[in-house]
Amino acid sequence: MKTALITGATRGLGRAMTEEFIRLGHAVLGCGRSESELGKLRRGFGQGHEFDRVDVASDDQVQAWAKRLLKSRGAPDLVLNNAAVINRNAPLWKVSAEEFGLVIDVNIKGVANVIRHFVPMMIERGSGVVVNFSSGWGRSTDAEVAPYCAAKWAIEGLTRALAQELPANVAAIALNPGIINTDMLQSCFGGSASAYPSAEQWARKAAPFLLALGPRHNGQSLTVT
Repeated sequence: MKTALITGATRGLGRAMTEEFIRLGHAVLGCGRSESELGKLRRGFGQGHEFDRVDVASDDQVQAWAKRLLKSRGAPDLVLNNAAVINRNAPLWKVSAEEFGLVIDVNIKGVANVIRHFVPMMIERGSGVVVNFSSGWGRSTDAEVAPYCAAKWAIEGLTRALAQELPANVAAIALNPGIINTDMLQSCFGGSASAYPSAEQWARKAAPFLLALGPRHNGQSLTVT
């Protein structure tokens, strides 16, 4: 059994991964911002897993979360930096400073906050894998999603640099999950998002892929296919 730490566990890919990892017999430590959805996860999966209200954009909240979990559960085997937001479709000059800042705060700073507080214990233990969720738009671009593209391109660079800093047996990977029918995709694609696999369908394929990642993958930019 492995322990997977999943940010953004209450919806979309995070929720689907949570359910699939648990179905496969692994422990999940998840976070999200919706107390009602977190309550559903707690009631649905019970002991052996933990689900906490954490805004990953807040370093103080992530630090408190990490301090408690590391004391009670030790370092996770797999950190899945999945939590993300996307801007509403708009040309860059029409995206407000507040909305642009939210995309950067969650999608970049949130990843860095989790790394800052969980990776040192993984290094001390001498094992673990950090998967930072990128996107097809972290390796290409499109109109009206410039803030999201900027954030996901940053994740690609951040992850490669982190990989160069890690000791042997600890790995960092940037992952493009592919095109999945989630609320986020629907905000961009509208009704055409239904042509793509559901988060649950994706998770059945992605969970074994993620569990197989190890030191030999350090620094790679991978895609779930």
